[in-house]
Amino acid sequence: MSDVRPFKGLRPRADLVARVAAPPYDVMNSEEAREMARGNPLSFLHVSKAEIDFPPEFDSHSPEVYQKGAANLRKLEADGVMFRDKTPCFYLYRLKMGDHVQTGFVIGASVAEYEGGLVKKHELTRRDKEDDRAHHVDVLDNQSGPVLLTYRATGALDGLLDRLTRGKPEYDFVSPDGIGHTLWVVSDPADVEAIRVGFGEVAALYIADGHHRSAAAFRCRNLRRDRNPKHDGTELYNHFLAVAFPDDQLKIQGYYRVVKDLNGRTSEQFLAEIGSKFTVAPVADPMPRDLHRYTMFLDGKWYELVPKPGTFPADDPVRSLDCSILQDNLLAPVLGVADPRTDKRIDFVGGIRGTKELERRCKLDMKVAFALYPVTVGQLMAIADSNAIMPPKSTWFEPKLRDAMVTRSLDDSRA
Repeated sequence: MSDVRPFKGLRPRADLVARVAAPPYDVMNSEEAREMARGNPLSFLHVSKAEIDFPPEFDSHSPEVYQKGAANLRKLEADGVMFRDKTPCFYLYRLKMGDHVQTGFVIGASVAEYEGGLVKKHELTRRDKEDDRAHHVDVLDNQSGPVLLTYRATGALDGLLDRLTRGKPEYDFVSPDGIGHTLWVVSDPADVEAIRVGFGEVAALYIADGHHRSAAAFRCRNLRRDRNPKHDGTELYNHFLAVAFPDDQLKIQGYYRVVKDLNGRTSEQFLAEIGSKFTVAPVADPMPRDLHRYTMFLDGKWYELVPKPGTFPADDPVRSLDCSILQDNLLAPVLGVADPRTDKRIDFVGGIRGTKELERRCKLDMKVAFALYPVTVGQLMAIADSNAIMPPKSTWFEPKLRDAMVTRSLDDSRA
């Protein structure tokens, strides 16, 4: 079962939500955030990336930055820009990007189930990033960046999504990037209980995006538990803010690779060498057309690469991923990129930016680019179920959730 909890959300007024809600803190650097929030004192970036309120040379991890974020959040509430719901609620969050629509439940997910492996992960995390978010949540006393979860769709929860989204939404706006954001508030006790019971029939939740936020929630729970001699497991810090979408609605895009050079080879030598592991042929359409079919941009031309039989173990959920096949058969042995996490010769491009971005990078600062077909949700779940770890930069999720559509306080006195 999955233990999910409603909560008294702290969220923007409906007439101000489009000005307050902001992209996730980790999809932009500080300078990009500073520019995005320019002229908008209500932007939640003043909370999630409060370094934008300091000079550019200021240390973004200094205590003053976290305290400034907390002060900015308190001001939004004190000024009536954000308010707290009076009763514990669930929320329904719909994202629309072009023809794609996905609708999920905004919940408090269980830290204990994360610790016990029922909220399943598929990525490694970095300690420094965990430190940043754990400290941010603890100082703000608030969880503002939701974790993106998925679960195997059920008829009961699908029925609730269908019925509860027929009513008038609380928010409905289009952000500057063209993504539609719609939110419904579920406050009726019977509906709240139906959602809780519905998730009780879900065997596991899967982290799609937000491994550092999840790890930070775990770290923050431990920190507060150790500080609390009366800890009994009911405190708000025992759950974390998440949006859970059924698996048949999630959209994963490819995560592309660009490499600075051919590791001492000419283009002709490189093409000849990769021909031992891949069939290589010119192609007109630069978009990969299926799993295990790559496209490659080299010297102004697009090629299709198809791995030859026997070049990867088809029954291994990790090594049969397209990014693993490319890494094991080309990037490491031919281009010398042994560790894509640390090698400065490789860079990564989210699929949302398209193949034109790969062409641009090859004209600007790179020699060769590879477009990969998206990982499937089924592949992600299979890897998480086997307690394995996906390679770095395997999945790119679009559309992105926005911070501050609803936030979750850890202040038990206001629960």
